Amino acid sequence: MKKLFLILLLISLVITNAAAQKAATAVELTFTFTRQGGSASNQFAAWIEDTEGKYIETLCVTRWTANGGYSRRPSSIPLWVKKSEPSKMEKKQIDAVSGATPNTGTLTYTWDGTDSKGAALPAGDYVLVLEGTLRWENQVYYRIPITIGKGSATPKVNVEYVGDATAERSMIKDVKVRVRR
Repeated sequence: MKKLFLILLLISLVITNAAAQKAATAVELTFTFTRQGGSASNQFAAWIEDTEGKYIETLCVTRWTANGGYSRRPSSIPLWVKKSEPSKMEKKQIDAVSGATPNTGTLTYTWDGTDSKGAALPAGDYVLVLEGTLRWENQVYYRIPITIGKGSATPKVNVEYVGDATAERSMIKDVKVRVRR
């Protein structure tokens, strides 16, 4: 009987610890979005990958691309399309993370440390990716290494521009990420 009690207590502690880790993890992405005039721009997505580049979860994506715009314009956030495979997602999955292209302003998105099925991920290292289509094939990629489950941190933001859309580089700027436990 005593052994059974100890086993149940141990199981309870493991479940409580996992639930506490899930509830206590928050990764907050904030950036300034400046809506561009003209066509073939204003599309963006943010998602989480593991350190090997495997897709885990989308935080946000512009609705036009998520709802099939990628097939009409393959240059629209192509890395997110390749990694997340929206053609294989259910409509409710797309609806949960997509939204209309926002107006100019400061945007904030939060990740709770779970995968696309809502399961808590283990403490460790991940990468937050923010991709924007500046104009046609011109892209911006922010890759931010993050660690969850090990205290608070302000990660280093790495940016890469592809193409020659110098005028549109202000579409996404002032990118900040904060990890809270």
